[in-house]
Amino acid sequence: MTFSTAPAGILVIHGGAGLDDHARAQAARWASLGYAVHACDMFDDGVAGDRQRVITELTRLRDDPVLLARRAGAGLSVLRSHAGPDAPLAAVGYCFGGLAALTMARQGSPIAAAVSIHGTLSTVSPARPGSISARLLVCHGASDPHVPFSQVSAFSDEMEAAGADWQLHMYGGAQHGFTHTHARPGDVPGVAYDAAADQRSFAAAAAFLAAAFAR
Repeated sequence: MTFSTAPAGILVIHGGAGLDDHARAQAARWASLGYAVHACDMFDDGVAGDRQRVITELTRLRDDPVLLARRAGAGLSVLRSHAGPDAPLAAVGYCFGGLAALTMARQGSPIAAAVSIHGTLSTVSPARPGSISARLLVCHGASDPHVPFSQVSAFSDEMEAAGADWQLHMYGGAQHGFTHTHARPGDVPGVAYDAAADQRSFAAAAAFLAAAFAR
């Protein structure tokens, strides 16, 4: 799913369910700001909708950062063809997509910025000192049991050791998946929509990307 040419481009990376209505809605949201946007599909054909195959695919990509960055890189190539050869690009990911966006930065993908929104922060391949050139923003729910504070602390230590240009925004009371408008408390433990965190994270990410692209 791609929106047309603009002075800068955003790669939107879906969560664990695959390229679903949430990812498409977020892509449209970013396109409304005037960016070229491509919502990529990180899964092989036939994976989305098959719970066991989804779990297998997520585990495989999580444990192989090179493969994960290469998959995202294919989406970045599509975005490049729409944004133009000189447009700055960024990756914005949700849940699993947040891990993918950060992995792109850790692996040196040609992006100006990476944004993780209620994403996984742990990695099997921590960034090396001086290896991250992209600016990073993490938007995290303080009450997210799926990404506990131990992950946040370890991520902070990793980014400081790497010398990265990074920011962390935490939203009090917000759980995992706080941008999913149809996620109701109790349906999935630890997952719930939070309107305030949704709006604040989008505003923070929009300002962050505008600054990163201006650089």
